[in-house]
Amino acid sequence: MITKALKPSMKENKRYLLLRGNFDKKDVEASILKFIGVLGYAKASPMWISNKILAINRESINEVRGSFILSEKKIEVIRVSGTLKGLKN
Repeated sequence: MITKALKPSMKENKRYLLLRGNFDKKDVEASILKFIGVLGYAKASPMWISNKILAINRESINEVRGSFILSEKKIEVIRVSGTLKGLKN
């Protein structure tokens, strides 16, 4: 049984956030959970690319950035990009 690849319109659009500050991965995840809850966390579907780069769903970027502003840790979003190459330039 061969499965077909998803159409580009069916794929989830990701945005990559370059983060700066004194934090752990657990601090970032806890601040997102505290602000937008479990359902919002599932919709955002955060995925770590490296220690400072976080990939999230395009539709929930404002909620995730808001959770970083309201967090007790100093988590700052330096740049947001649609590609990893654009994030590093």
